[in-house]
Order: sequence, then C-alpha cells, then structure tokens
Amino acid sequence: IGEIYSRIFDHRPFTSAEIQYFLREFEEKRSDREVENLFVSLQNTSEAKDTGVLRSRVACEAHLGPLEKSLEAALSACEEITTRTPDPQLEATLLANREARKGIWSHFVDDMAHKCSRVDHTFEEKEEELRDFYTDLERKLHIHK
Repeated sequence: IGEIYSRIFDHRPFTSAEIQYFLREFEEKRSDREVENLFVSLQNTSEAKDTGVLRSRVACEAHLGPLEKSLEAALSACEEITTRTPDPQLEATLLANREARKGIWSHFVDDMAHKCSRVDHTFEEKEEELRDFYTDLERKLHIHK
C-alpha cells in the first residue's frame, strides 16, 4: 500500500525534474539574451563616443547660428514694443477720427431712414392713385362687385 500511495500521490521526482529543466532553459536563454543586449549597448556607446559628438557639434553649429539671430531679432522687437510710450497726439488724432466716423455713421443712418420714409410715402401715394383710378374705372364701366 505504501508503494502504491507513493506512486500515485508523491510527485516530488517529477516536479523536481521539471523545475530543473525550466531553470536550465530559462538561465541559458536569458544569459544569451543579456549578453546580446550588453554587446548592443557597448556598440551604441562606442559609436556615440566616436561619431555622435562630432555630428552633434556640426549640427549645432549649422542650425544654432540662424536660430540665435532670429531669437535676438524677436527679443529686440518685443523690447521695442514694451518700451514704446503712447503718443498723446496720436491718441487725440485717433479719438477725433473715431468721433468723425461716428458722426458720419449717424448721418448715414438718418439719411437712410429719411429715404425709407420717402419711399414708403411715395408708395402709399401711388397705391391711393391706383385705387382711385380703378374705382373710377369700375364706376365708368358699371362694374359692381
């Protein structure tokens, strides 16, 4: 009974063999991968040391000069705008121009209202004339509704 029990329920030999197999596979594959990663890192570092610094310096010299000039021009324009004091004569001229435009606009609106009222009045007169004409025509022709 002890032998049957140990064969059915005792899985230690099987599990220890599986654990050993898993550890061996994991360690071998992982160590190969880590070595490859180390070689790639070493290659990238040596390439950056040899040529990357020089390429970066050349790129900076080519692009930073015009950028610096553009930034200085923008800075001087900003300083000019911030230091500019408002001209009182210019302000007075602008205010006078605004008032003149308001007066012109008011005159335009009044003129349009006057023209609209004249058109309405002329329309009413013509309507009355036509009404009288047709009433007279009906009377002369003896047409009654």
